[in-house]
Amino acid sequence: MPEELDFGPDIISVTDEEGTEHTFECLDRIETDDARYVAITPVYENAEDMLDDAGELIVLRVQEEDGETFLVPIEDEKEYDRISAAFEERLSEEYDFIDADDIVPEDNVEP
Repeated sequence: MPEELDFGPDIISVTDEEGTEHTFECLDRIETDDARYVAITPVYENAEDMLDDAGELIVLRVQEEDGETFLVPIEDEKEYDRISAAFEERLSEEYDFIDADDIVPEDNVEP
């Protein structure tokens, strides 16, 4: 009997420093000679929460300590820019990216 293939989203759960669990969809992974990285986006149970979300792509470094895996922010701006650009290039066929500098705050939108 052929093995069933799972082509659903890659869902991960992350527990923050306060012990709150958050659910994300892992959109892509990149491994360099120096580190591993993930591009994730939040998953919401409530459709209204999803509509309120800015749709921001979250890029984090994968860090392993004492046999545990952690997702940590990328502190170095050049490293972050390089990895973010690589994710944007890889995901550009599936997603539209908007530069944060091009977003107009709702307070400044004319009716």
